[in-house]
Amino acid sequence: MRLYPGRSITPTQMVVSHTHQWPGIYTEVAFEGTDLIVRLNDPVNILRLYIDDQPPVTLTKPGQIDYEVKGLQPGAHRIRFEKITESQSDTAKFEGFYIVGHGHELPAPPPRLRQIEFIGDSFTVGYGNTSPKRECTTDEVWATTDTSQAFGPLTAKAYNADYQINAFSGRGVVRNYDGFAGDTLPVLHNYTLFDGKTEYKATNWQPQIIVIGLGTNDFSTALKPDEKWKTREDLRAEYRNTYVTFVKTLRDKNPKAQFILMASDQSDGEIRDQVLQVETTLESQGETKVDTIIFTGLDYAGCHAHPSVADDLKLKGLLMDYIDARPTLWQGK
Repeated sequence: MRLYPGRSITPTQMVVSHTHQWPGIYTEVAFEGTDLIVRLNDPVNILRLYIDDQPPVTLTKPGQIDYEVKGLQPGAHRIRFEKITESQSDTAKFEGFYIVGHGHELPAPPPRLRQIEFIGDSFTVGYGNTSPKRECTTDEVWATTDTSQAFGPLTAKAYNADYQINAFSGRGVVRNYDGFAGDTLPVLHNYTLFDGKTEYKATNWQPQIIVIGLGTNDFSTALKPDEKWKTREDLRAEYRNTYVTFVKTLRDKNPKAQFILMASDQSDGEIRDQVLQVETTLESQGETKVDTIIFTGLDYAGCHAHPSVADDLKLKGLLMDYIDARPTLWQGK
C-alpha cells in the first residue's frame, strides 16, 4: 500500500490507521485477487473509491464500516481512494485495505517523481464548485464541494504528479474572512491536524512546485472597528510582511521549489496589487524562483460566488500554460 502524500498521522509504524483532516488526501494500493475490504471510520466526508478503470464508487459519510469490494475479475487490480469534501471541525480515519480470500498484495505503486503542493483558501479547496447555484445552505456547500475537481488536483493529475492540498476555507494570511477569529493559513500549515499541536513533519515530500493562493479572505470585506488594523494600509502592510516571511519559511524547507503566487482581480485589484508587491519584495531580497499568475474572467458560479468547475478548468489551464512554458520546473523529473 502506498500512503497518501497528504497530511495524516499514524499511531505507530505497525498500525494501519491514518487520521486526517486536510482536504484532498488520497491513497493507492495494488493487489491480486477478487475481493477487498476498505476499512473506514469517517462520519464527516464524502469519499470516492476508484477500482482500475471502472466508474468510481462514492461513499457519503460512511461512518465506521468495512466496505466490501467483491467479484472483481481474477488478476491484478489498482485501487485509489480520495477524500473530496472539506472537514474543518472533525478528523476522520482511513483504516486500511484488507485482501479477502486467496489474493495477495502487490508491490505498492511507487511515489511519483513529480510533486506539487497547493496552499490556499476556499478557492483551492473547491468550495461549492459543483453547485448549480450561488445561494447555498451550509449543507449544500458541503455536498457540492469536490476538491478532486478543483484546479490543484486537476493540474497535478495532468502531470502525473503527487500533490498536497493544504487549504482551509475562510482563512487568510493575517486576516480571516470578515475578521473572524481563528488560526490563519500560515499558522495552520505547520500542523497535520487543525489542533494546534500535531506538527507536520515532511517525509519524502520535496515538491518541485508550490502554488499559493491567499488574500481573498484578507481583503474581500471591510475592516470592523474592533479589528487591530486601524487603516486598510495597516492591513496591507502586515499582509505583505507576513506573506514574505511565509514564503521564506517554505523556501528553507524546499530549497529547490518554484513558487507560483496566484491572485484574482477581485476587490478592485487590491488582492492582485498586494501579491505583486509580495513578489517584488521577495525578488529584491534575493528570491529567484517566484512568479505571479493573475486570473480574471471567471464566472464565480459556485456557492457564495466561488469558482465553478468551469472556472477550475480555466485555472488549471493557466497553470499548465505557465508550467509547460518552463519544463525545467520539474527538475528533470
